Amino acid sequence: MTNEPLKKGRSPRDRELIDRFLDSPSEQSFEELFHAFKPQVVAFLRSRRCEFSLAEDLAQEVMLTVYRKAHQLRVRRSFRGWLCKIALNAMRVHYANKAHRLETVDMATVADRLAIQQNHKPGTPAFEFLHWMSFLDSSESEVMKLRFIEEWEYHEIAEARAVPIGTVQWRVFNAKKKLAPHLGAKAA
Repeated sequence: MTNEPLKKGRSPRDRELIDRFLDSPSEQSFEELFHAFKPQVVAFLRSRRCEFSLAEDLAQEVMLTVYRKAHQLRVRRSFRGWLCKIALNAMRVHYANKAHRLETVDMATVADRLAIQQNHKPGTPAFEFLHWMSFLDSSESEVMKLRFIEEWEYHEIAEARAVPIGTVQWRVFNAKKKLAPHLGAKAA
């Protein structure tokens, strides 16, 4: 078992494992391929600044993709390049998904969090909900008040404002996204 990046160490044993798996894909031939190439995929990803645990996870995804899509490989001698491309795509997808994950705030817990911080019960003048609404656009603030103070459902707000339900949901999501840094800092 080697721990070199994919571009190095093109041994005859690796070529034999590749050919055996591509000639007759089975659990046995894949297991041998997996044990030979997974450490190489990990090293390849680590050389691109992936943390070790992430590289391990992505390497397993890469090898699963190899198992499922091996029939799509047209030129056997390009196996390593194909494997590298799968690894890079897995890494790109991971980081793209990570970039799209946004922290939002569950507005149902805001009252409790604020009350605990100030030792006041919700509904008292010290309750800061309206202060938090000042960070939002008027359309977002209005929707948030209807949703979390008046406890209207999304479809009721959409009907009352004559907008699609998706617009209401988007405004609530955007408002939570805008409030997240302020509430996170206050909670800490």
